[in-house]
Amino acid sequence: MKFLVDECLSPELTKRAHTRGYGESSHVVWLGRSGLKDWELKPIILEGNWTFVTKNSIDFRGPATAPGSKGQYADVAIHAGLICLNGPPGMDLDMQIELFDQSMDELDTDSDIVNQVLEITMEDDSLHVRRYRLPATDQ
Repeated sequence: MKFLVDECLSPELTKRAHTRGYGESSHVVWLGRSGLKDWELKPIILEGNWTFVTKNSIDFRGPATAPGSKGQYADVAIHAGLICLNGPPGMDLDMQIELFDQSMDELDTDSDIVNQVLEITMEDDSLHVRRYRLPATDQ
């Protein structure tokens, strides 16, 4: 598995992925792809077989109440996984690291994330982990 960390998140997350054994991981900026719109980034993610890490959950998985109904992954039949780090607006580096570390801990338990979304949410000072299939049923 290799992560591609969105430019809205710190490159420090990619460095943490490297230390946890995900040596092929990268950051959107490191690939020279900063400033791309989500729809322009989507083919790079899919063709590169990246597990994408973002805090722009709605943009990629659609609304939390109906994942896959909208967003960049709405029409994707197969993908290497999507990790959504959900925190308060202006999420600082410490919180990004905490949420990303939790996602890697979850993957240590079950690394199969193909066609799945792993959401790590900080809400009211507690972490919530949610994993679900996207698309809901394989096509």
